[in-house]
Amino acid sequence: MTELWVERTGVRRYTGRSSRGAEVLVGGEDVEGVFTPGELMKIALAACSGMASDVPLQRRLGEDYSTTIEVSGAADREQERYPLLTERMKLDLSGLSENEVSRVLTVVERAIDQVCTVGRTLKSGTKVTFEVSDAGVS
Repeated sequence: MTELWVERTGVRRYTGRSSRGAEVLVGGEDVEGVFTPGELMKIALAACSGMASDVPLQRRLGEDYSTTIEVSGAADREQERYPLLTERMKLDLSGLSENEVSRVLTVVERAIDQVCTVGRTLKSGTKVTFEVSDAGVS
């Protein structure tokens, strides 16, 4: 299993890391060149939807199909949560018949609903635990 962690690199600035060598810069909205944690969650949702629908779309649109998935949702600062996240997948469906477009939409939605772990987690809610350990104790 891939290990994940963040390391503090400055005031409200962190670097997220994985045991596979990936890095992502995380910080507050006032810090240039970083994603906020909420932005990363939204990007994870959009990327998960894209990855979940990739194979069915390749079969119907060809291996080199192009897509952009936009994701948005304003934070409710009183509750410190995102009450609504909206995704919009942009695809060129101009070469398909009305029936084929309908089928593609059904297959994409079904694939995302079945295998997008991030979306399924957000929709169902999840239990989160947190603890503090003393890094000075070996």
